[in-house]
Amino acid sequence: MGFIMNLTLKIWRQKNAEDKGRMVEYKVSDISEHMSFLEMMDVLNEQLINKGEEPVAFDHDCREGICGMCSLYINGEAHGPDRGVTTCQLHMRMFNDGDTIYIEPWRAKAFPVIKDLIVDRTAFERIQQAGGYISVNTSGNTTDANAILIPKENADKAMDAATCIGCGACVATCKNSSAMLFVGAKVSQFALLPQGQVEAAERVQNMVAQMDKEGFGNCTNTGACEIECPKGISLENIARMNREFLSANLKG
Repeated sequence: MGFIMNLTLKIWRQKNAEDKGRMVEYKVSDISEHMSFLEMMDVLNEQLINKGEEPVAFDHDCREGICGMCSLYINGEAHGPDRGVTTCQLHMRMFNDGDTIYIEPWRAKAFPVIKDLIVDRTAFERIQQAGGYISVNTSGNTTDANAILIPKENADKAMDAATCIGCGACVATCKNSSAMLFVGAKVSQFALLPQGQVEAAERVQNMVAQMDKEGFGNCTNTGACEIECPKGISLENIARMNREFLSANLKG
């Protein structure tokens, strides 16, 4: 059965984007160590609904660490005290009976709060739309993608970059709310493959321009983004994006 906990939760409540918002304290009891963090939140919301109170709004979908929607700032850490996991993969065994847990939304100018713990992350989508595509020759003389030889090292690095789920932990962790790890990953997954070369220069210029337009800050070079990233996206991707951007600008 595992051990059972009684906890104090201090949760950010904000009715909408215009509301000032505030921290509100709640008590939850009989929380099993085997519960996921979101299951614990479900228990709280069930209690609030039964009392006729407004449940805490938080984002979630797959609850399998794939979609990136469950992003929460827990005790001052993106996705909480564990490593290599999203909030939905965080388990209550990481906490102790009697703990006080602070739960907040991402804090970034480019991620405005919609309600309570839910933020608007469509800035990421606009960055991808600015350049995250490849052209495909449909002339009838197409080449099977599998027929193009790619060095295994490049293929592996491209796949590692492509594991980014766009959760925004990198932005939430960075002192400047920089999106460079996210954009670096999205640029890299194409830059490392021959299919991505056609739009390479245009892609990195457009995506970086959109990143700046959205109000994300500059890289701090502290590496906190890589540490907090649930998929362990490497800082190498930021360096690759910078090289791609410099090369694109030199080409004019």
